[in-house]
Parts: sequence; structure tokens; C-alpha cells
Amino acid sequence: MSSPAFRNGLVKWVDDRLPVFTYMHHELHEYPTPKNLNYMWNFGSLAGIVLTIMLVSGITLAMNYTAHVDMAFNSVERIMRDVNYGWLIRYIHMNGASFFFIVVYIHIFRGLYYGSYKQPRELLWILGVVILLLMMATAFMGYVLPWGQMSFWGATVITNLFSAIPLVGESIVTWLWGGFSVANPTLNRFYALHYLLPFVIVGVVVLHIVALHTHGSNNPLGIDTKGPQDSIPFHPYYTIKDLFGLGVFLIVFCAFVFFAPNYLGHPDNYIPANPLVTPAHIVPEWYFLPFYAILRAVPDKLGGVLLMFAAIFVLVILPWLDRSPVRSARFRPVYKWFFWLLLIDVFVLGWAGGKPAEGWYIVVGRLATAYYFLHFLVIVPLLGKMERPRPLPASISEPVLRGGGRVAAGAPSARPMEKA
Repeated sequence: MSSPAFRNGLVKWVDDRLPVFTYMHHELHEYPTPKNLNYMWNFGSLAGIVLTIMLVSGITLAMNYTAHVDMAFNSVERIMRDVNYGWLIRYIHMNGASFFFIVVYIHIFRGLYYGSYKQPRELLWILGVVILLLMMATAFMGYVLPWGQMSFWGATVITNLFSAIPLVGESIVTWLWGGFSVANPTLNRFYALHYLLPFVIVGVVVLHIVALHTHGSNNPLGIDTKGPQDSIPFHPYYTIKDLFGLGVFLIVFCAFVFFAPNYLGHPDNYIPANPLVTPAHIVPEWYFLPFYAILRAVPDKLGGVLLMFAAIFVLVILPWLDRSPVRSARFRPVYKWFFWLLLIDVFVLGWAGGKPAEGWYIVVGRLATAYYFLHFLVIVPLLGKMERPRPLPASISEPVLRGGGRVAAGAPSARPMEKA
């Protein structure tokens, strides 16, 4: 890595001893990026920005929060009423959690559509799934902290799931609770972990970025760059594009924060936790609803827990389930339709998960769960063997320079993926 000529004397002095500025210049300025990335590639950087917002707002809230069952709810009310701009900080943090999941879910489905999980980016994809799991754990523990009705009963229901594990299940639940019920030790543990896990997420995100920069970004065509003619420096081209996307995102985000701050939450969480009164309908936050529907699809508790975790684990093994030599769905006409069916199926799972566990809601949830696993375990492997992809362009530049997606002379209709 060649050292750029820094003009600032202090920067040059530091960089000679610790080449942090050289590294940043190479990774954020010179980093060669495919020239055809569309706005779907904005969501990776947006996720990093939202993570930063969550960290800053969360640390500020932690300075005013009291992790005790007798004072937690009132401390949140004090933040909302007495702390300077406390209402704003809390609404940013509350809605930031929802928007973090929105951005990450779009990021994941973009990867599914354009085949960003395929060789040589398997580990990059797996690290992304790890980030998703850490996000889920952090969000669940954070939802318990206000100690409202839905916080308390949500914690009771979800932690009780571990009791389904043979032999050690009851011991795990007792360890999680810090006793024999959801009480003050539980709140303290969740508070400590909720504060710690975001920094673990930051560490995994760093590994995610290193893995990304090792083989470079995928692109909408799903083919590898053939040289300098197919790439451009990350800065200023994509920094400007990311800033535009950030502006649009902040407009939508601020609209929720200022005009509909509780729209994505549950009203029962503004009622203090009461172990003697069970809410009529216990539901998790909206971003957990698809997995909640999968959990309820099986009448057996252990089977439901295993199925819920399998819904995430199947994403880990997806690079080995999809054996198609073509990455992008642009050139996979059959896979493209099944991708949209999967997206609809996830929305159906979310809808079913938010409804009572009775009647047709359970039937719909079971059918949607069956299709979810059918897609990954049966349809995707079969398509990898049977589908006839459309011809691939010779390079990223070729569709622009020669008009359309014609194949170079002698090129096969679906070449195996080359090393990035």
C-alpha cells in the first residue's frame, strides 16, 4: 500500500508512525468500486450510519436510565419530560431501532437478488448474518428496558422458550432470569448486555468491511471487474451518491421521529409492567414478527424454537445451496420470480405473526413457513441445476459501450463465476 503525499504536517507525522491515514485513504478514497452500482448499494453505508446514531443516542440515554424494576419505567418518563431534549433522544433511539432493521433487511434482500452471497464472498455473507443475530439480541434486550407491559411479558415469553431445550433448558432460563422469574436481576443483565452488544456489532462490522474490501463489491450485473475501465474510485463518486441517499433517508426518519414517533411501537409499553395482568395479545416488535410466526407454526415448543433458529441458519448455508454459476437475478428469469415470491412470503409471515395464534392466522403462518423453507432448501438448489440463465455481458462496461447485454464473440451463455 503506497503512502499518499499528505500536505498537513501533523497528519504526515502521525501517519509515518501509525499509517492510519494511509489506510483510510486507500480504503475510502482510492478503493476501486464497480462503476455500475445502483442505489440499492446505499443501504450498506446507511446501516453503518444508523448504527452510529444508535450508539450515540443509546449512550446518552444510559446516562439517565435507572436499571431497577421500581424505577426503570419512571426513569424513562423522566427522560421524556425533564431531561433536556430527552424526548427527542429517546424517539431517535426508538425509531432508530426500527429503521436499522428496515435498512438491514433491504440490504439482505439486495444480496439475495444480486447473488452477493456467492463465491468468493461467502464469509462476507456469513458475517452479515452474524450481525443480524447480534442486532436481534440487542433489540430484544433493549425492548425490555422501559419495563412496560409488553417489555415484561415479551421477556417472559421469549426467555421461556429456552426451557424447551432438553436437560439444560430450565437451568438456562434460571441463569437468564438471575432467579426464578423475570425480575430485577433480569433487568440488570439485559441492561448490561444491551450496552455491550452494540460494540460487539461494531467489531463484526469492521470484519464485514475488511471481507468486503478483500474481494471488492458485487454489482448489479453480478460479473467481476475486468480492469480499470470497469471501476471508479469510491470517493468522490460514491460518497456523493451515499450522501444523497442519506438525505432521503433522514427525511423519512425525521418524519417518523417528529410526526409519528410511536407508530412502530406498541401502546401497551406505556403501561407500567404488572406481573399480575397479562396483555390480551403478546407480540414482539414488528421486525421480529416473521420469525415469531415461524416459531408459532409448530405446536411443539422445542420444534418451534428449532424452526425459528433454522430460519436464520438456512441463510448461513445459502452460498452452498445455490449452485448456479450466475449471480445476478437480472440474468436468471425463473429465479427472479421466486425471489419476489419469497419477499411476499416474508411479508405474509410478518402479518401472520402479528395476529392472534388462532384460526386461519395459524394456517396462513404454517403455509408461509413451509414455503420459506421450500424456497431455500428445494427451489434454490433445483434452479441452480435446471435454470437456463440469459447471456452475460463480457464486462461491466460492455452493456454501456456496445448497447445492451450482448455477449462478446465466443463467450458462453452463462460463464462460471471468476475470482473477484
